[in-house]
Amino acid sequence: MNTIKRHLFGPEGQAALEAVSRRDPLLAFDFDGTLAPIVARPEDARVSAALSRRLAQLAARRPLAIVTGRAIDDVRPRLGFEPGCIVGNHGAENPIAPTPVRSVQALDGLRAQLAAAEAQLAAAGVRVEDKQHSLALHYRLARDRDVALQVIDQLLVPLGEGLRRFGGKCVVNVVGADVPDKADALFSLVADAGCGAALFVGDDVNDEVVFERAPLHWLTVRVGREDQSSRARFFLDSQSEIAQLLDELLALLPPRA
Repeated sequence: MNTIKRHLFGPEGQAALEAVSRRDPLLAFDFDGTLAPIVARPEDARVSAALSRRLAQLAARRPLAIVTGRAIDDVRPRLGFEPGCIVGNHGAENPIAPTPVRSVQALDGLRAQLAAAEAQLAAAGVRVEDKQHSLALHYRLARDRDVALQVIDQLLVPLGEGLRRFGGKCVVNVVGADVPDKADALFSLVADAGCGAALFVGDDVNDEVVFERAPLHWLTVRVGREDQSSRARFFLDSQSEIAQLLDELLALLPPRA
């Protein structure tokens, strides 16, 4: 299995940045842990003013998308600039390729089950976030995260028919089994924009579908190197290095005539 071994700002990473820049790329970024630092309370997350200025400049030069687990209406006011497109709910909420209503309705049974277990979840420190296209069970603030995850497992195993579960940083997500994921979203965005490649930056388990399925001429970057099994081509040490990446892109991608 391929593992992350190369830092993006090394010689190989610089060559890869230059190569993808020559292909008129779509620029795509995850939000939490990528453009905004991970915070204890998700509602406090924001893109810094310094990053927003850089992102606005890039969005004026090339197609730029935010591909996030948050709902579109949630993430938009946290950006500080207007991207070309926002895809929310891990790919399930895509303005270019709307999700069928039946896939959203597949969550209704689980909604009722979680509502009935509200007291049990609250006692374990689990917060349920209903994002219409997906459900997120957050346990970052739980006193005992192992216990919180056990409670979540008890409620979700077995998972109802027509649903799909995947993890994240102190969160368990559930979506309809047949809804698009982040990789599906990226392919649709690249095709819609008529770009020759994509650069995608993410930091979490739910970004691995992009890292795994990205064509060789795309550039994929993972923030953090804690997961040495990641399929991303390059890594950044921390979210604080995003500013340098944006500066590199601004230098490589001049304004269009």
